[in-house]
Amino acid sequence: MKKQVLIALAAVFAVLASLAFVQAQASSDAADDTDPSPVQVPEREQPFDFPHEPHVAVNQIDCQYCHFSVERSRSAGVPPLATCMGCHAYVDGEAQAGDIATLRQFWEDREAIPWSRVYKVADHVYFPHMRHIAGGVECADCHGQVGEEINVIQRVEQPLTMGWCLNCHLEMDASRDCTVCHY
Repeated sequence: MKKQVLIALAAVFAVLASLAFVQAQASSDAADDTDPSPVQVPEREQPFDFPHEPHVAVNQIDCQYCHFSVERSRSAGVPPLATCMGCHAYVDGEAQAGDIATLRQFWEDREAIPWSRVYKVADHVYFPHMRHIAGGVECADCHGQVGEEINVIQRVEQPLTMGWCLNCHLEMDASRDCTVCHY
């Protein structure tokens, strides 16, 4: 009997502590939603400037053509070099001829392009791209108009804070159960 009471008290304490943490985090995020997230990856040099504009805005290539795993995976992932070479074995891209030559050199050397990561959420956050895509969230809702506004992605354009995510969940009438995003 004593053991059951202790377990129940521990469970109540854990729930109250979790609620206090969430409330404090939400208050902090609401107070200053422009603070950079502690998990924002610092701006880094990329092997070459990938121009989204000719791919997305000019040639109307859908995000999911290159980031094909986004609808069935937690991560959108970086497109494999074979996806790039599907076109660039034939398309020279005069404006970025040097970058395409670099791309082809990686292909000939059978090396993956060493991209630096741009987006990252905290380790305790579960962000499944597939659920967001299935829920009707457009890529631009989080990533911006990559073909027009950002072009070469070198930094995160959104704060990636809990408050920012919660606001979106409220607007989309999505679940706000803590276990949906945290584990």
